Amino acid sequence: MSEADEIPLEEQVPDTTTGEPGEDNEGQHGASELEAVFDVPVKVSAILGHARMKVAELLKLDTGNVLELDRKVGEAIDIYVNDRLVARGEVVLVEEQLGITMTEIIKTDK
Repeated sequence: MSEADEIPLEEQVPDTTTGEPGEDNEGQHGASELEAVFDVPVKVSAILGHARMKVAELLKLDTGNVLELDRKVGEAIDIYVNDRLVARGEVVLVEEQLGITMTEIIKTDK
């Protein structure tokens, strides 16, 4: 029986979520490595849709007017972080407030 057979399996598999500088972690980061960015403010926007109109039409809008958007009922809304599209989602009601549930994460190639 070799030494590897005597060591429990969880001790044989290297932990790639943490590690010392210079170790091969291939882009994986532990939570402690990300703590420096936890307090960085970001702007999150949920775009329900868009509408184009002339300034004169805009000035005529009043309480109760309906503004028609370019999205259909049930269509996913766009979620932006710092003006970058990162996800799509659906509007949900959380107690008496509107919220967003993410249904798709948008991956961008960089």
